Amino acid sequence: MKKFTTQKHGVYLSVVIPAYNESRRIGVTLYNVTVFLKQQLYTSEIIVVDDGSTDSLIHVVRKYVEQFPNIRIISYPENRGKGYAVKVGMTSAIGEYRLFMDADNSVTIDHVSKFLLYAESGYDIVIGSIMLPVTDRVIDNSGLHRKFLRKITKFVRSMIINIDIHDTQRGFKLFSAKAAQKLFSLQRVNRFGFDMELLFLARMLNYRIKEIAVTWINPAGSKVTTFSYAHSFMELINIRVNMLLNRYDF
Repeated sequence: MKKFTTQKHGVYLSVVIPAYNESRRIGVTLYNVTVFLKQQLYTSEIIVVDDGSTDSLIHVVRKYVEQFPNIRIISYPENRGKGYAVKVGMTSAIGEYRLFMDADNSVTIDHVSKFLLYAESGYDIVIGSIMLPVTDRVIDNSGLHRKFLRKITKFVRSMIINIDIHDTQRGFKLFSAKAAQKLFSLQRVNRFGFDMELLFLARMLNYRIKEIAVTWINPAGSKVTTFSYAHSFMELINIRVNMLLNRYDF
């Protein structure tokens, strides 16, 4: 396994943060990410994708550009969905490895060190999970109804796109540049079901996937609603239909 060293050319790690009306929470996230990355030997960049926010998100992000010049902001006027925002960020990234994480800091950036070790050892994709037996810390403020809906989603997912992954939905996933370029070019789902589509496609393409237990602290104020789960069910069906109709250009 090669050691992490400063890259003479290009960027080693890209961190993509999709955000929609997250002005109250993204400041803490950016502070933690910038402090962590400044301490690393490798080169890095941060890409914040403003998914049509109507709050002061952009102004909050710009405050951090002076502290960490390698922050880029990509913004567009209309909300297109988390999946679309992640796709824009990951296809705009130039890192050898590309991580996307949530703006609410529910899985903190320091987890990436372990993720990179697995990526360096040959895994194409490394994903965070709270469904593995070794997961030791989960703080969930989302309520019983969302816990129930997550279980239903897992069951429906296994029936429609059976992939041997415990947790497809954590917003902390690392891709090699090669895997990111291929998978995000194929992505067709723009909202909360995009993770399932990406991992389904990754299995179809025989990419090596490593699932790692993470500490997950889910703060109040999540953008995920009951409607989001219903929409995800429809996206699952669309993924299967797209596959049956050969709409993915492998």
